[in-house]
Amino acid sequence: MPVFRLERLTRAEVAVLRAVAALAGRHGAAVLVGGTVRDAWLGRRPGAGVDLDIAVPAGALDLSRRVATRLGGAFVPLDPERGTGRVVVAGVRLDVTDFRGPSLAADLAARDFTVNALAVPLRELATHGAAPIVDPTGGLADLRARRLRAPASRVLADDPLRALRGVRLEAALGFRLTRGTVAAIRAVAPALPAVAAERVRDEVLAVLGLPAAARAFRRMDALGLLGVLVPEVEAMRATAQPAPHRFPVLEHSLRALAAADRVLARLAALVPFGEELRAHMDEPLGGGVTRGQVLKLGALLHDVAKPETRRLVQGRVRFFDHDVVGAERARAIGRRLRLPERALGVLERLVRHHLRPMHLGASGRLTNRARSRFYRDLREDTQDLLLLALADAAAVTGTSPWSVWRRALLIRDLLGGWQELQAIEAAPPLLRGEDVMHRLGLAPGPAVGRALARVREAQALGRLKTRDEALAYLDSLSADP
Repeated sequence: MPVFRLERLTRAEVAVLRAVAALAGRHGAAVLVGGTVRDAWLGRRPGAGVDLDIAVPAGALDLSRRVATRLGGAFVPLDPERGTGRVVVAGVRLDVTDFRGPSLAADLAARDFTVNALAVPLRELATHGAAPIVDPTGGLADLRARRLRAPASRVLADDPLRALRGVRLEAALGFRLTRGTVAAIRAVAPALPAVAAERVRDEVLAVLGLPAAARAFRRMDALGLLGVLVPEVEAMRATAQPAPHRFPVLEHSLRALAAADRVLARLAALVPFGEELRAHMDEPLGGGVTRGQVLKLGALLHDVAKPETRRLVQGRVRFFDHDVVGAERARAIGRRLRLPERALGVLERLVRHHLRPMHLGASGRLTNRARSRFYRDLREDTQDLLLLALADAAAVTGTSPWSVWRRALLIRDLLGGWQELQAIEAAPPLLRGEDVMHRLGLAPGPAVGRALARVREAQALGRLKTRDEALAYLDSLSADP
């Protein structure tokens, strides 16, 4: 019989499991279940944070509360009605649940996929350092065959979110959904809108966090899930684009997402900006969302409004204001997914300004004023937008983003200029509001702010270096008719 060993776990995990084992006596036979058993068997380790799942016949809330007290961790009653509690301590997140049936076998048979329906007796594991893996649904055989199989089609109908989870696990593990499970996912796809938006958001974000998010989104589309999550894609699918585009809007958008995957996976290749870009893309935007995830979502949605803005003008196809309308649509989609406000703002700005680099390039010589206003409008989202522009350009014809990067002089110039601007803006302003009011005889109000902004812009452009120069510049502004 296959055996699970404690040595496969970290010290922090072992400490938590031993505390659970010591306290679980009155709650019956506690078992370690789910992804921890699966990933340890596969030799995989989580990239960030640790998740442990424990199941007990009853009393999960009481047990998780007592474990939190013993370890000095935080206790969260996730689902009191169904008996689910969470403990967060020392980088470990422990979820404790009551059996979803009258026995362990019934509980495991009700889980999403057989590879997650594996259990290890916790007392034996903590005492002897090893314990047999309980496998009533054939999960170990499925692990060996690298396949994802639902124990029964009803488990997906019981919780349609499991359809999304299947796509994520398939992409994350490199497994393949079985034919029967694919049919079950297609059958439950229409029920996905009934799932709590927050749960859907968490799965979508997990997919966006994968190195090959585009492949997973294509799989969602093939299984009928993407159109349920984002109904706007159906119009995108049917909207053709003129040259130089080679693909309809949805195919172009999926290719832009794939290009974003490739860029984010190898930011070090964007010399000399790679290290700074990696730190920037990893920045949290609240609610567990990072800039990298929002960039990928922006790649998927940047042309979401092209279908509704498509016009034929003198024989030419045009998409008037698709950036402006698209920003509104992207924000609405983000709201449906319950994204945090800061992430919504970044997504909206990426879609609203995704044409800016192209327009700057088409204008010929990039003036200092145009450069300054580009940075002023994008602010801390400047690097995000330039990476989106790189992915978008690659997706026009399906070329490699690295091929685009080699000739993307404007993108490299703007990335370098952003670094320089950061240094300039770190310098103290030459004038303050009271200086403007005193010099121009103004009362507090918007006019003071506008004058200060003009001075700050001129300072950023390198035209003003001293206070006297700034005051003289103020005088010239007041002299303008």
